[in-house]
Amino acid sequence: QLQLVESGGGLVQPGGSLRLSCVASMNTLEYSTVVWFRQAPGKEREAVSCISMSGARTNYVDRVKGRFTVSRDNTKNEVYLQMNSLKPEDTGVYFCGADVMRVCDPYFGTYDYDYWGQGTQVTVPS
Repeated sequence: QLQLVESGGGLVQPGGSLRLSCVASMNTLEYSTVVWFRQAPGKEREAVSCISMSGARTNYVDRVKGRFTVSRDNTKNEVYLQMNSLKPEDTGVYFCGADVMRVCDPYFGTYDYDYWGQGTQVTVPS
């Protein structure tokens, strides 16, 4: 059973940066598309970004394009989300998900994923 653990969240002022990490318990992560979703208080979980198995393909939702960058290091079973120019509306719990059967395409926010982490809190005060 693949387990995912997110870290790197915290409290950051508007305009600041954070780098989230998603570490997998097994090296099968390198065969998986990995996604980042987030959930703000009182709102539904929403898609943020995805990255393909090799890392060659990435997608982002419009509201984070140009500010967030997803990357991965398959030798470490890790995926990262670099978040710059953070805004109060970026506040939420960030989750990474993985699935070997999914592809990273513009519809990644509509797919189900087999594995999820427990999330890491990101807070950007207004």
